[in-house]
Amino acid sequence: MRLWLVRHGETEANVAGLYSGHAPTPLTERGIAQAKTLATLLRHAPIEHVLCSELERARHTTQLILGDRDIPQRIMPELNEMFFGDWEMRHHRDLAREDAENYALWCNDWQNATPTNGEGFQAFSQRVERFIAQLADGTESQNLLIVSHQGVLSVLIARLLSLPATSMWHFRVEQGCWSAIDINDNFAVLKVLNNRAAWLEGE
Repeated sequence: MRLWLVRHGETEANVAGLYSGHAPTPLTERGIAQAKTLATLLRHAPIEHVLCSELERARHTTQLILGDRDIPQRIMPELNEMFFGDWEMRHHRDLAREDAENYALWCNDWQNATPTNGEGFQAFSQRVERFIAQLADGTESQNLLIVSHQGVLSVLIARLLSLPATSMWHFRVEQGCWSAIDINDNFAVLKVLNNRAAWLEGE
């Protein structure tokens, strides 16, 4: 099985440097262009099924990538980005002033502290684990396109490679490119990370 991994295109929150988990934030013109470029890069990829975050920025990216291709899609909340609670659409400078104690705790111990009224890393990584378990349940599709978010995709790569979820920071998943993991007999190999070239048959 091959997992084709794509992060949503650039958003207004990305440009502004805001925490954007579940809050709606539209793609910028650049983000739309990134998704359209991916449509070209993956035009001939043998994708059989799409698994997508339920958040609009991921769904919009998926729509632009697929274009007129008739490929089944499944929206999965397990692929949503981490929920930042009261910190959604806030800048770190504001949080350091207005929610100083909780924000300092999270900065110093992000693995165990929780954003105010948000989702902690332990709960978030367990949610990604549930997604992986569903993959392990088996599917007839051998080529799955997964359109999600930086946090989700980084944890997904780490866990599929049998690394701890906290190793996510070793895998920076960029926008406007594609990555791929091959899974055979429950053994995963990271074949491509952040590729900006068109997929060619035989790769």
